[in-house]
Amino acid sequence: MLPENEYIDAGTILNSFVGPWYKSLENPAKAQEQVLWDLLKKYGSTDYGNSHNAQNINSIREYQANFPIVNYAALLPYLKQVQDGNYKAFLPEAPECWVMTRGSTGKQSKVLPATPTHLKQIFFCGARAIVHFAMSRENFEVLTGNILNLNFPSSVHTMTQDGKDLKYGYSSGTYARLNPMLSQVSLLPRQEDIDALGSGIGRADWEKRFELAYQQALDKNVTATMGVTPVVLAFAKYVQRRHGKKPADLWRFQALFCTSVRKIHFKYGPVLQKYFGKAPIVEMYTATEGVFGQQYDDLPYVVPNYDGYLFEVDMGKKVKLLHELKRGEWGRLIISSCMLPRYDIGDMVEAAGKNHYRIFGRRNTLTLLEHRLYRLFLGWLL
Repeated sequence: MLPENEYIDAGTILNSFVGPWYKSLENPAKAQEQVLWDLLKKYGSTDYGNSHNAQNINSIREYQANFPIVNYAALLPYLKQVQDGNYKAFLPEAPECWVMTRGSTGKQSKVLPATPTHLKQIFFCGARAIVHFAMSRENFEVLTGNILNLNFPSSVHTMTQDGKDLKYGYSSGTYARLNPMLSQVSLLPRQEDIDALGSGIGRADWEKRFELAYQQALDKNVTATMGVTPVVLAFAKYVQRRHGKKPADLWRFQALFCTSVRKIHFKYGPVLQKYFGKAPIVEMYTATEGVFGQQYDDLPYVVPNYDGYLFEVDMGKKVKLLHELKRGEWGRLIISSCMLPRYDIGDMVEAAGKNHYRIFGRRNTLTLLEHRLYRLFLGWLL
């Protein structure tokens, strides 16, 4: 038993994950201003930030006037300096590791540094979705079991950083390997066991990972799964095809925490529940660059982590802060984080009202055409 002065109530611990988020939803404008001041202090310690006058900015509008919107290609020269050992060229602190994306925005994966502050934010906001689900539904069983780990491998390639060889891999696997999770919640299998199977991502590679997850979880208390939605679905289909049972026949799922694709509830929801039972589907908006939001209630939208990131939307002719968007307004999402100032992440966002938003796809011709047709014929529903 802990000494009295070291005892912390479980409710206090859980509230520490969601309390700042709830407070930010009461006054998004104030929360976003505070995030900006915190970010400017970090940016002001870098060569990039100083070149854009970070230390003398006094408002969000000044920030927008001084810092350009940048994409991954524009950051490559600065990231090269970080890789060569001069992290102050762009980052306020040295990277703890490097991570790669799944390549969903282009032919090649993006490779990005991950600083200690960024990793802490990933873990904190990632746990937030689980904690909020448990507290809002008064279902704490989800916190007492195992979460299926169906992530990508964390050891794939080797790069040179400051003259030394460094292994790196997919961000989802890396974050899972480094994530301490909550006190009683554990990932199954361990990421190290997944990595030991190899770095391939072909069908045979995934079937080896799925079999590992099945065998290790078979007699365990599995209460949830968290991961890239198509991978979660592929695991369910594999289990039924290979072992003749659905995941719902083997485990009692309390929730499915699903990420990384659009139309999770409408396109994937019915088929996921076919395999996993009637466990609620909780959408999360996550990326290599951060954990930006999660589902708040039964509505099929995500609610931003206003207390962790600064959100803007490029609407073409003007740029608004995300919380300023009126219902039905939409545009290109721009995110500022502890590592990335005014970063064009490549996603399109639409406001649904009352801090609810939907990420409706990557910014490309097909997505924009589909969205315009949707609004033309179904816009009256908004």
